[in-house]
Amino acid sequence: MKDAPVTSAISAEQTVNEVIRTHPATIGVFNRFGIDSCCGGATSIQQAAIRDGADPEALLNALNQAAADAS
Repeated sequence: MKDAPVTSAISAEQTVNEVIRTHPATIGVFNRFGIDSCCGGATSIQQAAIRDGADPEALLNALNQAAADAS
């Protein structure tokens, strides 16, 4: 029997600030990917990744992993 797929807690449309507020363990992920979570935190994860030169898919995967590990 296969394990059920993990439901993504975080989507690319959520803002950086929203994710940090609901999942504080993601702060390190944003830092590791070079995402400006201070002044640029009002933008979506997708827009922030593109703006700051990060791979949006890799960022989202790492954020969801950090949120899952912290729960």
